[in-house]
Amino acid sequence: MKKTVLLSLLSLAALSSVAPVSAQTPAVEVSPLSFNVGLTSDYRYRGLSQSAKGPAWSAGVDYAHESGLYVGTWISTIQWVRDAGGKGDAEVDVYGGFKGALTDDIGFDVGVLQYYYPANALKDAEMKNANTTEVYGALTYGPFTAKYSHSATNLFGYTDSKGSGYLDLAANLDLGDGYSVVPHVGYQRVAKNDTYSYMDYSVALNKDVNGLIYSAAFVGTNYKERNGVHSTWAGSGDKSLSGRGLVVSLKKSF
Repeated sequence: MKKTVLLSLLSLAALSSVAPVSAQTPAVEVSPLSFNVGLTSDYRYRGLSQSAKGPAWSAGVDYAHESGLYVGTWISTIQWVRDAGGKGDAEVDVYGGFKGALTDDIGFDVGVLQYYYPANALKDAEMKNANTTEVYGALTYGPFTAKYSHSATNLFGYTDSKGSGYLDLAANLDLGDGYSVVPHVGYQRVAKNDTYSYMDYSVALNKDVNGLIYSAAFVGTNYKERNGVHSTWAGSGDKSLSGRGLVVSLKKSF
């Protein structure tokens, strides 16, 4: 899910970070298309495991126009829809937006994101169709980003949850030599279903080796503190999908 927009932002950032070309050096044309594939030990989205705390693979493609307009799609294997009574085992995200600068120091990103779960038809008493549409807006200042996502439909199947919102605060701190640290904190508000609202947090250490990104992240939520129990699905047994854990992943962009 969330990771979808981050993949898009990373792809765009990679395009914008090309070093200036001197008058004596021929310009190198950068393709507006970028691709990515990934493998993770646990697909976490907004702190919650989407893959029943098991591995997941993903792939995506992005198109970024020089005007700032962009579109993209991203797909990942998942388990939670099946565990909630549906039959789908994939998440397909389609998104588009516009990215630009307000000042020399402040950038912005606005767009819309559609989460699609083929054959999801959930059978949970409080959740039906998981397909979700969100609109989002983000501001960046140096390495810091503040982003808000607002659901234009019910949120991931929760009944009568249209108008839910997610606030995401993050930073991408360059340590040099290809290393970076990415701290994050977020708050998911589920409209008219406040029992399911919660906070999530993570700290990731990344290493970029020629476009191959190794990552180790500590991820957690306060879901149990709010609800007394961890988030679970009938099909996932006693797995604490909202519990703290270490997630390792590998992603290649090209």
